[in-house]
Amino acid sequence: MKAYVFPGQGSQFPGMGKDLYEKSAKAKEMFRQANEILGFDITKIMFEGTEEELKQTKVTQPAIFLHSVILAAISESFNPDMVAGHSLGEFSGLVANKTLTFKDALTLVYKRAMAMQKACEINPSTMAAILGLDDAKVEEVCESISGEVVVPANYNCPGQLVISGSMKGIEIACIKMKEAGAKRALPLPVGGAFHSPLMEPARVELESAIRSTNFNKPVCPVYQNVNASPAMEIEVIKNNLIAQLTAPVKWTQSVQNMVKDGAKIFIECGPGKVLQGLVKKVEAAAEVASA
Repeated sequence: MKAYVFPGQGSQFPGMGKDLYEKSAKAKEMFRQANEILGFDITKIMFEGTEEELKQTKVTQPAIFLHSVILAAISESFNPDMVAGHSLGEFSGLVANKTLTFKDALTLVYKRAMAMQKACEINPSTMAAILGLDDAKVEEVCESISGEVVVPANYNCPGQLVISGSMKGIEIACIKMKEAGAKRALPLPVGGAFHSPLMEPARVELESAIRSTNFNKPVCPVYQNVNASPAMEIEVIKNNLIAQLTAPVKWTQSVQNMVKDGAKIFIECGPGKVLQGLVKKVEAAAEVASA
C-alpha cells in the first residue's frame, strides 16, 4: 500500500515550483488560479522571491501547499491508499484524497496563515527542538514548568520533539531539557508558538471558515495530526482540522499507525524530503524496538 505524505512550514526554498510550471500546462493553470484566489502574485514570489520574502507566513503556507498539490495533480502515478500531512500539510492531503477542492483548500490555508500571524502578534511566543530525549521525559519537563505556557508541539520522530510556548517558558525549558539529558535544545526561528494554547485566537477564527466550507467524502483515509488515526467521516475530519491549531502534531504516531495498517511505500509530495527522513527514523526505531 502507498502512503502519500505532505510537508508543512519550513520546506520552502527560492525558485520552488518553477520546474512544475515549466513542464506542465495543468500546473500553469493551477498557479494562475492561485494568483486569482489569493489576490496577489504568489507565483512570482515563489519563482523569483528571496528567502526572506518566502518566510512571510502569508506566503510560506500557501506556497508549500501549492507546490504539494500541484505536484500530486500532475503526477501520472498518483494513486494513494492513505494520506497524511505534517501540520499545514494536512490541507494538501485533504485535496489529494478529494475531501477538499483546490480552491476551497487554498482559501482555508490562506485564512489559516493570516489567523496564525495575528495570534503570534497577540502573544509573542516561540518553539524549540529537543533532540535525544524520550518523549515521556520531554512531556514531564514541560509539565514541571509553572507560570508559563510550554507544551509538546511536534512529535516528529523518536528522539526529536519540538516544544512550543511563551518566550520565557521556552527559555526555561531549554535549560531544563539539557539538564534532563537532551543532546540539544535548539530555539527555532519561527514567528510563534504553533500547536499550543497560544494559537487559540487563530483556532476560533479558522473554525468558522472550516464550518462554512464544503467537505466531500474522501476516496481514502487521512491520518490526522490530532490523534494519528485514519478518518473518512466528514464531521470527524472537520473537528480534527479545527483542533489541530492548538494540539500537538502526532507525526511519529501517524507513521506508526500507517505502517501498522499496511503502508509499504511512503512518497513525499512537496518541496524537500524532510518527511522521508522522519519516516525512516520512525521505521528504524520500530525495528530496534522489535529486535
